[in-house]
Amino acid sequence: MKQSFPWKTYAGWILLAEAVGGLSGWLTREGARRYSESVAQPPLSPPPIVFPVVWGILFALMGVSAARIWLAPASHDRRLGLGLFFGQLGFNFLWSIIFFNLQWFGFALLWLIVLWALIAAMVLVFCRTDVAAAGLQLPYLLWVAFAGYLNAGVWLLNM
Repeated sequence: MKQSFPWKTYAGWILLAEAVGGLSGWLTREGARRYSESVAQPPLSPPPIVFPVVWGILFALMGVSAARIWLAPASHDRRLGLGLFFGQLGFNFLWSIIFFNLQWFGFALLWLIVLWALIAAMVLVFCRTDVAAAGLQLPYLLWVAFAGYLNAGVWLLNM
């Protein structure tokens, strides 16, 4: 008998990731508004509309990637990968609050470096379980590296 596609699993993981991103965006909406009105930004800073579009796509990719790992056979790497997924998701959520609401730009940069390291570790562990799942995280890793440039520029321009 042909096994059906586990769409509920994928939908659940995508909704989880998008919910974390959505809640973070909602909690930081006033801080983001203040930021865009009063903070000097470095060259290559995209217009504000770019961020929710890019993050929406990235959170969807995160969800698909995590679903693929969840559906993989049980193993130490699967468990470790999902642990790293939740760890980086928490760091991602809190970065927005630190950066936009508190405007602690230097601390946010340090936080972002840890986030990038967590994502890189997650990619490496995911690769041992499902190469496609790891590949789906690469745009996220690159975007967070770009966010690091932006964060560093904001910190230096607003010291």
